[in-house]
Amino acid sequence: MGAKTAEGRKSGGRSSLVELVTIVVVALGLALGIQAFLVKPFRIPSESMVPTLAVGQRVLVDRLSLRFGSPDRGDIVVFKPPKGADDDVCGANHSEFSPCPRPTTQRSDTNFIKRVVATGGDQIEVRSGRVMLKKPGDSQFRLQKEPFIRPSSDCDICNLTQAITIPKGYFFMMGDNRGASDDSRKWGPIPKKWMIGKAFATYWPPKKIGTL
Repeated sequence: MGAKTAEGRKSGGRSSLVELVTIVVVALGLALGIQAFLVKPFRIPSESMVPTLAVGQRVLVDRLSLRFGSPDRGDIVVFKPPKGADDDVCGANHSEFSPCPRPTTQRSDTNFIKRVVATGGDQIEVRSGRVMLKKPGDSQFRLQKEPFIRPSSDCDICNLTQAITIPKGYFFMMGDNRGASDDSRKWGPIPKKWMIGKAFATYWPPKKIGTL
């Protein structure tokens, strides 16, 4: 009787261990699946999105919505920049008074976070760090309302008055800290296929928790 009881306890212990391992494996699988297909955390690596996002702040990135649609002007997006972006390489020769019109053909392995400021068909120029757009159907360039930016007029890419047209299916990305952001002004617009997802909320530090 006692032997059977001890054996039962051992069997119950093994069963509990198997159950625990199964729960951990399933939980890890769900976490990895969520990151791969739904939501991914991202740490802000530089000052390019100040004052909206500070260095070290953490955001949640929606990986699903861009599978079914395209980002809008004003959306904050995590993406892979063109290869050579870290060295400000443009994919085409262009005037020093115009933004880069075309990226290099390959993407980098680095993750960047910037804001969409122009989409395919838009014509864009930059004055004092502020975006001027001539959208399809417009008769003239219009200064965009950007209350979230830190404008600047004294950086080498803050005044690009020779406009370029964004190719269809491409997006022009700029940091909110216009005097301290290496972005599409340097290395050109990017295709949607290089985008990872839209940042929709901040979760760290606690005092910065909120939606974007």
